[in-house]
Amino acid sequence: MGTWTNWSGTETATPLRVHRPRSTAEIAQVVAGAAVEERTVRALGSGHSFTGIGVAESDAIDLSQWTGIVAADTVTGLVTVRSGTTLRALNAELDVLGLAMTNLGDIDAQTIAGAISTGTHGTGARLGGLATQVAALEIVLADGTVVTCSEELRPELFAAARVGLGALGVLSTVTLRCEPAFVLAAEEGPRPLAEVLDGFDELAAANDHFEFYWFPYGRNALVKRNNRQPAGTTARPLSAVREFVDYTLAENVAFGALCRLGRTVPRLVPTLGRVASGALSERRYSDTSHRVFATRRSVRFVESEFAVPREALPGVLAELRALVPKLECPVAFPVEVRVAAADDVWLSTAYGRDSAYIAVHQYVGMPYRQYFAAFADIAGSVGGRPHWGKLHPLDAAALRERYPRFDDFLRVRAEVDPNSVFRNAYLDRVLGAAGMS
Repeated sequence: MGTWTNWSGTETATPLRVHRPRSTAEIAQVVAGAAVEERTVRALGSGHSFTGIGVAESDAIDLSQWTGIVAADTVTGLVTVRSGTTLRALNAELDVLGLAMTNLGDIDAQTIAGAISTGTHGTGARLGGLATQVAALEIVLADGTVVTCSEELRPELFAAARVGLGALGVLSTVTLRCEPAFVLAAEEGPRPLAEVLDGFDELAAANDHFEFYWFPYGRNALVKRNNRQPAGTTARPLSAVREFVDYTLAENVAFGALCRLGRTVPRLVPTLGRVASGALSERRYSDTSHRVFATRRSVRFVESEFAVPREALPGVLAELRALVPKLECPVAFPVEVRVAAADDVWLSTAYGRDSAYIAVHQYVGMPYRQYFAAFADIAGSVGGRPHWGKLHPLDAAALRERYPRFDDFLRVRAEVDPNSVFRNAYLDRVLGAAGMS
């Protein structure tokens, strides 16, 4: 493999060994061998995390050869999939079976194991993140044993491993609760930001999936509302020409050009932001759910995201809006706001509370540290929890205060990986180094 680099270029690594297993038995053999020789192991997904969570300092397990659906029951909706399968590939296979995932994020490049392990989520006030759709997990533990966990089998391991950060073992298969395929009707368009904020709770309650993007320096937000249609509804997707113009040209080519210009001449960024905000247009269509949820992103960026209590959103956004004009480097990318229901997954960012997600971005190559650090302070003042795969400065001591089951997670980790076979520098920071957690 040589040097591994994540999607955004924020992390690189040169693993000493790279393994490409094609079975659970081969994964177990790699893990057991590394443990005996006191080497560490990290599983590689698609590299879409912005943090160092995927960095392999010794042995890397490349799961790109371990893909596809193992079993599917179209009556119960239970689907077991190999851990290296990307969401994009999984969605395509589910579509053939007449099935779909209940909710998805807006990027489908991640592997299913990486997506659930880092707490990936979509949006929907009545819906949880991807981990809440998991019915069972097969995990290769540090000694090479293979175990299955669910709400009935090893429930504490299941509660920890659904968002396990790769710290408990290597996921081999994931069993998901899927449902019959459905059509989403999408409505997208600009609305004054003040109007969106005033009606935020009503918009979240009235739509199955609601989110908005605020363009710094502009007055408008791009509001996206996706709603389920009755079974049998005929999809009315965008034409190939409209899709190319709206997504490929406008959201990737043209927006990328604006970002590159802003990176070259930073003083133009506020003006360009106002132009982008003013150029937003209405769009209505319907399509199979995964084609509406996910969009292709070719403009590279770095990102930080925090989950805050739903009721804290207005105050956090007010502080963020006051912050942006004071930054030394202007912000070229919009801020994304989503919602999710409370869940019971120990290290889920929505554990025990209905949450609003605020994600800040910066165009790759532009300064972001001052912006992200200030945002972390704002979110932290209301107990914000950082997305595990996105940039944040917090360590184990700070995170323990924000997760009621943090020490329970560490206890389970100590039981299944007492010698920290699956550690790396990122886990040492967020969970505590061996012997210090």
